[in-house]
Amino acid sequence: MVRSQAPQEFTIGKLAAAGGVGVETIRFYQRRGLLSTPKRSEGVRRYGPDDVRRLRFIKHAQMAGFTLEEIGELLALDAGDNRSAARDLAKKRLEQLDTRIAELRRAQEALQRLIAECAEGKTGPCPILASFGV
Repeated sequence: MVRSQAPQEFTIGKLAAAGGVGVETIRFYQRRGLLSTPKRSEGVRRYGPDDVRRLRFIKHAQMAGFTLEEIGELLALDAGDNRSAARDLAKKRLEQLDTRIAELRRAQEALQRLIAECAEGKTGPCPILASFGV
């Protein structure tokens, strides 16, 4: 006799482990409305595979630089199947990342110049410390 397998369920601890986050992160996402809070069954909240997928989506979106507010927007867009709005949000985020990368490159170049100046001069104030106003 073949028995059907029950859908996979997770406690909050197992959901956190499956998503690579802590339990408090799950609770934080729930307070922010990014994850739902299931009702208790026999005193324990049970999460399903969709919750794991959603948690992983949140984590990947954060790694791509999206804020939690933007992630909430993306999740809402997913429910509405609005690809153009999701694309526009991603384009905006990409522009922000490009700006930040340019800022970091300028900072990198400035620091490289200061390091070179510090290595050249053997006397007097350190150019690195002087540039930061020390």
